[in-house]
Amino acid sequence: MRTHLIRAAITAAVVLAVAGTAAAQSQIRGKVLDVEGQPVEGATVTMVAVEGQGRAEVTTNGRGEFAQIGLGAGEYNFTVEKDDLTSQMTERLTMARPLELEFVLAPPVGAALSAEMKELADSALAAMAGGQDADAIRMFNEILVNLPNCSDCYYNLGVAYSNQKQYDEAVGAFQRTVQLAPDNAGAYTGLANIYNIQQKFDLAAEAGARAAELGTAGGGAGDPQALYNQGVILWNAGNFADAKTQFEAAIAADPTIAMAHYQLGMANLNLGMVPEARQAFEGYLQAAPDGEKSAEVNGFLQQLPQ
Repeated sequence: MRTHLIRAAITAAVVLAVAGTAAAQSQIRGKVLDVEGQPVEGATVTMVAVEGQGRAEVTTNGRGEFAQIGLGAGEYNFTVEKDDLTSQMTERLTMARPLELEFVLAPPVGAALSAEMKELADSALAAMAGGQDADAIRMFNEILVNLPNCSDCYYNLGVAYSNQKQYDEAVGAFQRTVQLAPDNAGAYTGLANIYNIQQKFDLAAEAGARAAELGTAGGGAGDPQALYNQGVILWNAGNFADAKTQFEAAIAADPTIAMAHYQLGMANLNLGMVPEARQAFEGYLQAAPDGEKSAEVNGFLQQLPQ
């Protein structure tokens, strides 16, 4: 999986216990703080429904607090702004319990990141590149103590945890990434990978679909790994025809993904498309002649008619 340098604006979402009011309506309550933990008065909090027409705007009081009732249930994008500082997150509102939030307003990472933290981030990325994921995890966690809202730090932490097969920790890191940066396709791809491993196929399908949507939002070919993940999800569900389409799209986006060739061959076999299966298996051997499936693929090619 790819890694990112730190680039996002600082945002935060921390649970804040605030007493609820009438249970008949949806409730949103929260607080806005500065980097020193002091309340921010006069910050504008905007809430916009991801789907539908729900929208509200409130201003924090002298204690940095805000509240809103009566919005419909669903997912909302929250934006807090004051004096050129911005914090954003996406959260789901339900009628069952109050949604309690906390934001931290701070300068962008590029301005706030000290030389020491930049050096530590570079060291963490170098450790990951060298396969030293445990060291990378330690360093990214150290950075997050000082920059608790660094979305790219959480993303890289998720990658490192995945490499270590610490899947629960990786899921938590990727989930935090998409809270802070809802358009991070890589984090959704990471979630789809892990959910597939954990055989949580419904969650994998949801995360993979979101990754594919973000990957194609600009009209390009899309994220090949996300396309491959979607194919695997459809394969696991027994939908070989649609899985075949996804594997073909993944190969078109990146012909070097050997497992996409392999899975395409398997999908073609299950669909009775023997010549196409043979071609896909040959594509696997071109991409990975000594890959983990090479012996199996060579066996298939010996049995399949020319």
